[in-house]
Amino acid sequence: MERKLEICCGDIESVHAALTGGADRVELCSGLECGGLTPSIGLIRAAVEAAHKDETRQNRLLVHVLIRPREGDFLYSEEEVSIMLDDIDAAREAGADGVVIGALLPDGSIDMDACSRMSTRAKGMNLTFHRAFDLCADADKALMQLMDLGCNRVLTSGQSPTALAGVEKLRHLNELSGEKITILAGSGVNPGNAKEILDRSRVHELHASARSRIGSKMGFRNEGVAMGAPDSDEYSRMTTDPAIVSQLSNIIKDHN
Repeated sequence: MERKLEICCGDIESVHAALTGGADRVELCSGLECGGLTPSIGLIRAAVEAAHKDETRQNRLLVHVLIRPREGDFLYSEEEVSIMLDDIDAAREAGADGVVIGALLPDGSIDMDACSRMSTRAKGMNLTFHRAFDLCADADKALMQLMDLGCNRVLTSGQSPTALAGVEKLRHLNELSGEKITILAGSGVNPGNAKEILDRSRVHELHASARSRIGSKMGFRNEGVAMGAPDSDEYSRMTTDPAIVSQLSNIIKDHN
């Protein structure tokens, strides 16, 4: 199975960095600081356009859209499920190749009803289950349920804080999957540990944000005003770095 690199992108600059660095796929989202939220329809359209316009690559960059209406847990109301269904429709209409979904029940099991409805709405698109999987009470049972749902892959850190810390569980899940569903290892993946994660877990896909901090080009600055947390810095931000993407892409290629 060919190994692939997915880059989590929170802005259009990051999408271009993923393209330049040689990623195979992007997970498009907003609010990376809270684990990711559904991006704007404008960002989805811009990402799809950028992926389609790039003619220098052998294979087109795939655009997958995170479907998550709010931060916090993954226990959703009926109204929130309806929002996610509408967002899947919007992502399809904007030209996205796939969506990234997830919902849980209070006991820590997969919400099969909500996820089945989302899977049906996303029919014909690539389907990833996100890191809600890492909050499941029984990972083995959850993996079997995701196979029944028809998910193509599950993004997971092996139910640990990072993919490297969860590498043994990742290997177990990869063996359990029997190649019926792809294990996408994510959380804390970087050029310094990517090879070890691949070697020890035997997974075929890695997920990373590959970000670095860049400064603002603003000339005038009012340093005393914050838009979010009191100690937030409005004059720098984290965005995907094409050089880091390229390093990860080369590690992936060396393992194919």
